[in-house]
Amino acid sequence: MNLYDKHNRFNIANLITFGNIACGVAAMYLIQQNSFFTAIVLAWIAGGLDIADGKVARKYQLSTEFGIQLDSFADFLSFVVMPAFLLFYAVKYYVGISGMEELLLGVVFIWYIISGLRRLIEFNMKVDAGEVAKYFEGVPTPLGAILLWILYLLTAYGVLASGYVVALLTLVIAWSLNSKLKIPHP
Repeated sequence: MNLYDKHNRFNIANLITFGNIACGVAAMYLIQQNSFFTAIVLAWIAGGLDIADGKVARKYQLSTEFGIQLDSFADFLSFVVMPAFLLFYAVKYYVGISGMEELLLGVVFIWYIISGLRRLIEFNMKVDAGEVAKYFEGVPTPLGAILLWILYLLTAYGVLASGYVVALLTLVIAWSLNSKLKIPHP
């Protein structure tokens, strides 16, 4: 098996992406165990792997449609679903919400997940294999994840003590994912 063959579904770039997916899945398990710190460490590792897979794919000409779709799936899992899981469970744990507040927050996170998925699909429809734009239109999902992690920290340290406030700020971040904001590509 040649790790540098672009037609190999398990080439080196795709293996790095699979590592990103594994980190996201493991982080979601840990979140349900209230092991938030370890989940965040895995999320940051997933972020590093997300950067690395693209650089490796471009360096070794491994960019393919499969790789683009795989990367988007990894982004969806690690930078959309997992951070929403993290913040929802953290608000429940640190703030102790229930009833209508919990229901509203759950609906907002479903909207965030739908917004993130839409952003990734729109991005894929605009990009060719191996092409890198100078600017992102709208907030990229990894940056959206970082913004949710900031909300997590504000909740964990007692700065945000309301599920309603977290819901409102999450709606703003969800909006920004599909906005016309211009974000420079790293």
